[in-house]
Amino acid sequence: MKVFNFLVVTFLLFTLNSMAQIPTDYLPKEFHKERRAILRSKMPENSVAVVFANPIRNRANDVDYVFHQDPNFYYLTGYREPNAVLVLFSEDQTNIKGASYNEILYVQKKDPKAEMWYGKRLGAEKAATELGFNTVLNAEDFIKTKIDFKKFKKVYIEGFKDDYRNSARNKAEIYDLVASFKEKSGFNDIQFSSKNVENAYHKIANVPDKNMIELSKKINQDLTQFPELQEDKLIMDFASAKNNNELKDFKQKISLNLKAKKKNNFDFSFFPNNLATLREVKTAEEVKLLIKAVRISAVGQIEVMKAMKPHMSETELQGIHEFVYKKYGAEYEGYPSIVGAGNNGCILHYIENNKTKIGNDLVLMDLGAEYRGYTADVTRTIPASGKFTKEQEEIYNIVYKAQEAGIALYTVGGKMRAPNKAAVKIVNEGLFKLGIIKSVDEKHSYLPHGTIHHIGLDVHDPGNYNNFEENMIATMEPGIYIPEGSNCDKKYWGIGIRIEDDILVTKSGPVNLSEAAPRTVKEIENMMAKKSVLDDFVLPNLDN
Repeated sequence: MKVFNFLVVTFLLFTLNSMAQIPTDYLPKEFHKERRAILRSKMPENSVAVVFANPIRNRANDVDYVFHQDPNFYYLTGYREPNAVLVLFSEDQTNIKGASYNEILYVQKKDPKAEMWYGKRLGAEKAATELGFNTVLNAEDFIKTKIDFKKFKKVYIEGFKDDYRNSARNKAEIYDLVASFKEKSGFNDIQFSSKNVENAYHKIANVPDKNMIELSKKINQDLTQFPELQEDKLIMDFASAKNNNELKDFKQKISLNLKAKKKNNFDFSFFPNNLATLREVKTAEEVKLLIKAVRISAVGQIEVMKAMKPHMSETELQGIHEFVYKKYGAEYEGYPSIVGAGNNGCILHYIENNKTKIGNDLVLMDLGAEYRGYTADVTRTIPASGKFTKEQEEIYNIVYKAQEAGIALYTVGGKMRAPNKAAVKIVNEGLFKLGIIKSVDEKHSYLPHGTIHHIGLDVHDPGNYNNFEENMIATMEPGIYIPEGSNCDKKYWGIGIRIEDDILVTKSGPVNLSEAAPRTVKEIENMMAKKSVLDDFVLPNLDN
């Protein structure tokens, strides 16, 4: 008996230890359930909402990119696997057994062979318990579904992606699920095969009768340039009409067809409008995860400040940042990392990061860790030498002053456009004072972007951008970029500076979540003078 008890205890300890190796701080199922309930409450009677998971994207040949779930799908379900569909009903439905339901989640079915190659699947049973759904079916069941989407007054859908691949890996991939929905819902009947076909329909429907012959000739010319026009019978009929009466007849048919296509029950605006309102204000659970993502990103900036040396490459600096992310358990980078030295820092979304030696350049580093789906966005610009030059410091302090002015305006009830306006004013005044622009009102491209956006499940999270509300988290990111060849003194050429922090809006004022990463010139130089744990990390020379 003692041996048996020992084995049982050992097994339990092993099981608990194994479970402990899996992250447990994802959003709770109650969060996703509440989000669905709120969205459903905004749906009018006799409506249905359909949301598809992201497709798997191909990287090369038989290698795919690491799958990343559609943010809206994850927000509403918590499901992190591909080949899935969520269906929400405005009112309770009844199944053949008499049970009622108002939502169905369709997921990948368990498949030992597929799981051996691509990893464990949650399956319908576990998805029900772990994600908090009463009704979970296999994805194949969606293809067989008897749901009559045509009976609903409104069918709410997101815009379909244009990269659904039919890889034939299984019979219920996202390609098949979307195709099945389009067919069952009648979506194919209201869609034009291309934008060129749609444009041709509008031209024909609106052409004055006296100009029909001229338009018919133009359509005939377009047939060779846009072959898809040849696949539409009505367009071909119009193009081949022999007289005015035939042209008028086909014009009428096209006009009726166009009206029929416009008169349908599909609505593409429901999701972006309502989810923008929901997602721009974070819950306590979301704030916690975003704080973790931001703090990880700030530590990455600190470690690079200490480790940076002129002999390093942009790629090496990127690697240090991303190593810190992985060390803290962040699954991904929230977006392609930007590490631009010298003139590369003047390219806003520079992601090549292939300069082999940064030398004494100024280095702009815009990176963010993604932790449990939530993405930070933190930028620092620092001198590779450890010391700012006079010109670099002049430009840097303008950007810093602009950022400080903007952050101060992140107050509950304040206009979200106010920080950008304040920052632009300070940047213009500073550039004018240095003689880089000729007046404070001069139109220029030294600050070509806005300075604020929401962060969350997307690095540019959706929002309405009206007034600040409590628990919004948004960036403040002014910058000045003076590429080589600019119309100013050459001593400023190649200086690209952006300072970006993630600001939490609270009742007591703005909180800079990334403030741990030094921002002022003095703080940065002091941090860069510190010893790095990587100073003694030397790899063998492979060129010998």
